[in-house]
Amino acid sequence: MHVNKVDHVTTIDHVAARLGESVDWLYDVANEMDTEDGVIWVYGLDNDGVMAFTDFGIENLVELINIHKELKPRDER
Repeated sequence: MHVNKVDHVTTIDHVAARLGESVDWLYDVANEMDTEDGVIWVYGLDNDGVMAFTDFGIENLVELINIHKELKPRDER
């Protein structure tokens, strides 16, 4: 039997605030991630979904952020 060991997730808004990044930009970066990378969608009663990350997902997101910043020309930073 598979046991899920994720006991919490952190919303993209919270992650953006912690990292000092724009939510919209993080959303674009995180769109490259899959569930296996630690990103999920959480839905409430109003069917509005919010992107959220496991701790592993935040680590992966930070790696993607670094890659995107390295690829971005210096004059666009």
